[in-house]
Amino acid sequence: MDSDDESVEETVEGPVDEDGLPHGFCTVTYSSSDRFEGHFSHGEKNGKGKFFFFDGSTLEGFYVDDCLQGRGEYTYEDGGVLRGNYVDGELNGAAQEFDVKGQLVFKGHYKDNSRCGECWTYYPDGGCVYGQMNDDGEMTGGGVAYLYPGGTTALCGSFVDGELMEARHATATATACSQGQRPRFTLVANSPVYSYDKSTSSCIATHSLLPDPYESQRVFVADSTIKGAGQGLFSRTDADPDTVMAFYNGVRITHSEVDGRDWALNGNTISLDQDTVIDVPRPFDRLENYCASLGHKANHSFTPNCKYEPFVHPRFGPIKCIRTLQAVQKDEELTVAYGYDHKASGGDGPEAPDWYKVELEAFQQREASATA
Repeated sequence: MDSDDESVEETVEGPVDEDGLPHGFCTVTYSSSDRFEGHFSHGEKNGKGKFFFFDGSTLEGFYVDDCLQGRGEYTYEDGGVLRGNYVDGELNGAAQEFDVKGQLVFKGHYKDNSRCGECWTYYPDGGCVYGQMNDDGEMTGGGVAYLYPGGTTALCGSFVDGELMEARHATATATACSQGQRPRFTLVANSPVYSYDKSTSSCIATHSLLPDPYESQRVFVADSTIKGAGQGLFSRTDADPDTVMAFYNGVRITHSEVDGRDWALNGNTISLDQDTVIDVPRPFDRLENYCASLGHKANHSFTPNCKYEPFVHPRFGPIKCIRTLQAVQKDEELTVAYGYDHKASGGDGPEAPDWYKVELEAFQQREASATA
């Protein structure tokens, strides 16, 4: 990540020595359009300096005899940051990487600019992957583990470049995930084998009756306390605010498919992104046919105690999760705001099912009465 490949200096702004070489604090622009600002000694970078690369990224640190030495900070063009130790211009030693929001996304070691040894990769949702890097700088092979948010529930087994191949349920030390410590794993007796099982437009899951080990510890399905709602999702334990409780997996269909069919078929749909909708269609809305994830069982409320958020699941891939907005108690029903459009987009009224329109009107009337 250094820039010693620049062979032709186009311009030098600042003091030069008797040979015309930069000497002192200078700005040097190279033929590649990369620019270096810092201290020089007879043409060699010596002292604090910073590269400004043509793609918008930067590299800052302390240079000795034209090479970056010691702590350096590389900033990606998107604003993410990699901080690590440099030896002769190459990353060697401990390093940490942060995304544009300042969240930790990697912690581990480098050797000659490649990741090596024990490393962690972190997801914004709170999950992380831990293991040994191979010679290609990838988390591949046995002895790799995915740790769910909270760091006590894990899937340990075989991964390829951080992607789950085959793993079993294990427990882990609670502080390992958040603090980047070496975790200690204990396999759960008689655990089934979990593998990467991303859904398609026609297959919801290869093992549709295999529950998620994390979700099973936190929620259960029972008759809802909401009149006419059927089944609901309940907390199996007390939970703090900002706790992931359940996962919303399903077949992956397009927004146009959802918009072009009757609302009666859209009871278990949720938007994943601008291209994809997750759907749990019949007969998979029944537990005897599908229980690999339970997020679709959460009912709507205009005053919910949970919310939907993106989640990168080791088994299901990119999906949505249900995360608490506030502290919830054991056996409390978990509710979310479904987020249907409240306003009409055309002549046919709001884009929402009839039951939602009725509940919305009743809620608005209650709110109006309360503030009158």
